[in-house]
Amino acid sequence: MSDLLERLRGRGWRMTAQRRVVAEVLDGEHVHLTADEVLARAAARLPEISRATVYNTLGELVSLGEVVEVTTDGRAKRYDPNAHRPHHHLVCSRCGAIRDVHPGGDPLADLPASERFGFTLSAVEMTYWGVCPDCR
Repeated sequence: MSDLLERLRGRGWRMTAQRRVVAEVLDGEHVHLTADEVLARAAARLPEISRATVYNTLGELVSLGEVVEVTTDGRAKRYDPNAHRPHHHLVCSRCGAIRDVHPGGDPLADLPASERFGFTLSAVEMTYWGVCPDCR
């Protein structure tokens, strides 16, 4: 069973066939699919799944904190199931490929007090940009 499915079962999330296939599509490392990509992959496994069901399920997974919405290009939201381990993203500026990265240290502690302007920090979102090996 996938990590996401295990977490959802542990929460007592009602596991319909449609919800299960959406969770299965999202499972894995470096998964950052758009809603349309989730729909296409889910429909390949379960042809009767509807667009509304996929979008509603994604919204619910985000609300539960089991999936994170990621926007790197200012357009399409992508859905990242790696919601429970702090990480940043590495994005190819040519093809848009996204990888999760886990640099050492505490990014909240890396911002000096003089640059916090009195803010109490709660989260950090960082995106590294470059060109992937396939586009080089």
